[in-house]
Amino acid sequence: MDRIQKIGILTSGGDAPGMNAAIRACVRACIYYKLQPVAISEGYRGLINKKFNFDINARSVANILNRGGTIFKSSRCAEFMTPEGRELAHKNLVDAGIDALVIIGGNGSLSGANKLYKTFNYPCIGIPATIDNDIFGTDYTIGYDTASNTVMDAIDKIRDTASSHNRLFLIEVMGRDAGFIALNAGIATGAEQILIPEQENTIERIINSIKKSNRAGKTSSIVVVAEGNQSGSAFNLSHEIEKKFPEYTVKVTVLGHIQRGGNPSIQDRVLASRFGVAAIENLVKKVSGVMVGIKNQQDSIVSLEDAISSNNAIDKKMIDVANIISI
Repeated sequence: MDRIQKIGILTSGGDAPGMNAAIRACVRACIYYKLQPVAISEGYRGLINKKFNFDINARSVANILNRGGTIFKSSRCAEFMTPEGRELAHKNLVDAGIDALVIIGGNGSLSGANKLYKTFNYPCIGIPATIDNDIFGTDYTIGYDTASNTVMDAIDKIRDTASSHNRLFLIEVMGRDAGFIALNAGIATGAEQILIPEQENTIERIINSIKKSNRAGKTSSIVVVAEGNQSGSAFNLSHEIEKKFPEYTVKVTVLGHIQRGGNPSIQDRVLASRFGVAAIENLVKKVSGVMVGIKNQQDSIVSLEDAISSNNAIDKKMIDVANIISI
């Protein structure tokens, strides 16, 4: 830690809107503190294949703040998951004179960072970037706000069609292990039912909810389904509902990877900029093996070990809010 001069920066795993803003902040914070940023292409695969760019500067990251995706590219690397792959990655970093690493990504990416840190005592800092918002130790992750707004906009448009044709729409959104997008977008769009992994929802409960909506005079319904919910896929649910309500036209929309793309929102641009600066400042202070985050609007850090050992928890009060206002 005494000799940190060159800091590698990589993005890994699924892309999230705001990653470029984080890259920009890391690069410019390095230059501000008279350190050399090193761009690493294609995530952990770039460590294996020595895809290092030492020529990056403040102008290299101009005009990327508003762009989705990641200019450093991303990938999933099976070789890095092996001890031999990590040993090669570490050797390549040391041979190239790269003294520390900033990893921008989700749970899997942070797990890789933790293994690199624990095995070789190599300085690593994690920046949480995933649209799922499921990383422990931070209230928000990069990409979550933009993805939620993308989902909200799509559901608003689908609501127009549902109302015009007296249809029931099942809208499947990302959230294999966490229901943040589904819950918040569902509340924001007035969904009649929201299915998330954190809550048990039987098909009987869903059917009863639709019956209740019918009795209340509703002629169309929106059900937001997180992909990891306990009742199955939106397509399986549609078949069960059609059996009970043959008079209903049930439509399924899977929003899929549209949720990952698009220009980042103001919140994600500011959050990513804040995280990028915090990551470099922690390395300057000789702090590593941690993930930067935000708790109660204040900068925070949590060990990489803790960040990957648990998930960010859904606020149960928000589930109550959804149930109360969906009558």
